[in-house]
Amino acid sequence: MELRTSEVAEATGGRLVGPDVTVAGAAIDSRRVGGGELFVPIVAERDGHDFVTAAVRAGAAATLTARRAATWGEDGPGVPAIEVDDTGAALAHLGLHARDRLPDRVVGITGSVGKTSVKDLLAAALAARWRATASPGSFNNELGVPLTLLNAPGDAEAVVVEMGARGIGHIASLCAIARPTVAVVTRVAAAHTEMFGGLDRVAEAKGELVEALPPTGAAVLNAGDPRVAGMAARTTARVVTFGTGGDVRAEEVTLGDDLRAAFRLVGPWGAADVRLAARGGHMVDNALAAATAALVCDVPLAGVAAALGEARLSQWRMELVTLPSGARVLNDAYNANPASMAAALGALAALPARRRVAVLGVMAELGETSDADHEAVAARADELGIEVVAVAAPAYGVPTVPDLDAAAAALAGLGEGDAVLLKGSRVAGLERLVSLLG
Repeated sequence: MELRTSEVAEATGGRLVGPDVTVAGAAIDSRRVGGGELFVPIVAERDGHDFVTAAVRAGAAATLTARRAATWGEDGPGVPAIEVDDTGAALAHLGLHARDRLPDRVVGITGSVGKTSVKDLLAAALAARWRATASPGSFNNELGVPLTLLNAPGDAEAVVVEMGARGIGHIASLCAIARPTVAVVTRVAAAHTEMFGGLDRVAEAKGELVEALPPTGAAVLNAGDPRVAGMAARTTARVVTFGTGGDVRAEEVTLGDDLRAAFRLVGPWGAADVRLAARGGHMVDNALAAATAALVCDVPLAGVAAALGEARLSQWRMELVTLPSGARVLNDAYNANPASMAAALGALAALPARRRVAVLGVMAELGETSDADHEAVAARADELGIEVVAVAAPAYGVPTVPDLDAAAAALAGLGEGDAVLLKGSRVAGLERLVSLLG
């Protein structure tokens, strides 16, 4: 989205120092500047102002700043600067301004698991009819949501916004910026429960997305999750359900040796055959959520079905790699909680193999149930005949290796007929193990 720096100053209540130029979108990381953006230096553990020079060298056309022009030195930042009191607050105001320029076809997605995969699938399905854009990766917080809006193309006809929460009120604040007209809630499960204090509190927080809908909007809810289905009472908007017992459902589901699911998509819009590009049986519900939201947005059923057959997921989510040795690695290392761990173990168990090994990192932020949750995952792996290699995660109750090099050594000799799952919370960084195994 293109903005003039004078427009940025007006939207943020800031003061423009330098000429009035055009910026195209925004970036908060100097390494992600491609040219022409507004650089927004966020002050957190590191002060983004220290990277303004790098952003300008990379091509940033202007910068926000909480430092006054006099402190920049003789040469200044080298580009127009908009002085504000707080760059994070200014970014939120810019998100609000960008939302005013977007159409009323903004889909918000939340849930304890699956929201990024649903976002990826939905963006592809919407593109079957509309000029669609979506959050990159997992840009789902107070920085990612306004960035998603600011970086939407000026001619966007549909925008998908992922929304995460680490407490009550977080999603409500994101909705105040994004103003979604369609809400998708995937599941309520044990994820970041340390921050919430229980599943009912998680549901309370996730349901803020549904409460934010206008009466003319639509809530897309998981019929198979009672806490999610119960959110229908929190809105006057139209409610359409998906999954087991839902308005939109999957029939005749099969799973291929490559973990790609095929099914009959059935609902009020008719029926169509789908074969997902995304891997794992648990992706069927994610696809149903995406399909329902796309159908609500008036994408033809045939276009939805075709798009789901081609849609790719963000990195490190159910990526199936064959090593030179012939062994197969299922890289689902982006993040983990008990629900997503169970789904990943089920996917590994479905892979044709003579030996199956799960390399597991810690599941973070589970609070007082953490030990029991880890032990339950290890027990489930044992039930499925899956060996577990725990990396710096003693809570699983199995022998633990200290790091990725030790994990690679423990897996020496992998060959054809062996299948390995990589799964853990982001802090574990298990995706790096792929290159060590190869």
